[in-house]
Amino acid sequence: MVRTQITDSLAVGDQCPLTLFGGPCVIESEEFTLKMAREIKKVCDRLKINFVFKSSFDKANRTSINSFRGYPIEEGLKVLQRVKDEIGVPLVTDIHLPEQAAIAAEVVDVLQIPAFLCRQTDLLVAAAATGKTINVKKGQFLAPWDMKNVVTKLESCGNNRILLTERGTSFGYNTLVVDFRSLPQMRALGYPVVFDATHSVQMPGGQGNTSGGQREFVPYLARAAAAIGMDALFMEIHEDPDRALSDGPNMIYLANLENVLRSIVNVRNSLEADLPVPALV
Repeated sequence: MVRTQITDSLAVGDQCPLTLFGGPCVIESEEFTLKMAREIKKVCDRLKINFVFKSSFDKANRTSINSFRGYPIEEGLKVLQRVKDEIGVPLVTDIHLPEQAAIAAEVVDVLQIPAFLCRQTDLLVAAAATGKTINVKKGQFLAPWDMKNVVTKLESCGNNRILLTERGTSFGYNTLVVDFRSLPQMRALGYPVVFDATHSVQMPGGQGNTSGGQREFVPYLARAAAAIGMDALFMEIHEDPDRALSDGPNMIYLANLENVLRSIVNVRNSLEADLPVPALV
């Protein structure tokens, strides 16, 4: 059985409901972060989807030195702790340095490894050593089967609480394309797969000093991933993406979230996609 435990009461994988890893790209303010977590949870509760709130305390890989990065780790984690305490949802956030792993693990349930850093051994080992669930985004430059080496690094620490995320592959300059074969290929490594529907439509560096995106394609890619067989969905969500401080062009509107998720649930239900994905021939 392919399944990864997130908390005592929440697992992702075989015979589990769909889980959404969702929220604004970065912590913009304390009250905004709480509001977004509260509103997304309401949608997920109505659709009986499990919800893990995502927001970054720091975006260390912004295109421009002048772009908004977020909060210092201590301040950012205080905001996330409020989300956990007041909204009552598990948390995922990304880390960029090995020394951030243990600090973030005191608050969040899932440590996320950014795609650009998915081969960084010291970062992977530090994250795995916390014992927390680790979600690794497959690099835009990496073949799905090469994630085996990433998995081996995590397992070397005795940590089998692993999730593997597809978020697109570089396709020339400033463009990504999704090879959906990667979902069953990565799942064959023995761990649940997540589809990142919003970063998959990103146009890295496509606006010169910032990245562009094509959010209008998010629902199409998400439904395709549901049909193929994903265990969880990752989406960044904002009340007004055009005013977002990071990754606005590929985030979806909060007002559209329920319709997008409902269509994905319908696909999963029609195809009985909660059954185990067939093994590769």
